[in-house]
Amino acid sequence: MTDDKNTKHTARMQRKKAHIDQTIAQADQEKGLLLVLTGNGKGKSSSAFGMVARALGYGMKAGVAQFIKGRSDTGEEAFFSKQANVQWHVLGEGFTWDTQDRERDTKTAQAGWKIAKQMLQNPEIGLVVLDELTYTLSYGYLDTAQVLADIAARPSMQHVVVTGRAAPQTLIDLADTVSEVMDIKHAYRAGVKAQPGVDY
Repeated sequence: MTDDKNTKHTARMQRKKAHIDQTIAQADQEKGLLLVLTGNGKGKSSSAFGMVARALGYGMKAGVAQFIKGRSDTGEEAFFSKQANVQWHVLGEGFTWDTQDRERDTKTAQAGWKIAKQMLQNPEIGLVVLDELTYTLSYGYLDTAQVLADIAARPSMQHVVVTGRAAPQTLIDLADTVSEVMDIKHAYRAGVKAQPGVDY
């Protein structure tokens, strides 16, 4: 019985390997990718910062523009801001329910976009993370068409990662890869405070 299971497993893995090898062989394009990490679940920004670490591992330069978030005491900033190949910009003043000032939030987002756009125009930066950008689009702080045009006009081999809930359909349409992070369970609903090293 065990031998039969092993034989079937081997045959199944051989078929799978042949399919994957064929798919990899057919992928012959090289280009800068636009990735969107959206959804209501935890981990979108964390995933993006993981890509920053990966890019640094290949000797690439990376830029991070944090919209909305205003705190500068996070573990990721403490680590990445010390890296020679990383530009790190905290461009927000806090979540919109904290500021409660649409005019000020709009001005802050527009000033932040000028900095982000400079990174998007720099061919030396291989990866740009636009953290929580989706909020500035859904709230109308930034002009979505202009933002997408600026992203599309970036250097041909520059990769961009956009994070945040409720990504607009036009951004999803432009993107090469889109992942939706689901919220199944979160510790804060059980009264657990945000934990350093995990949540910030």
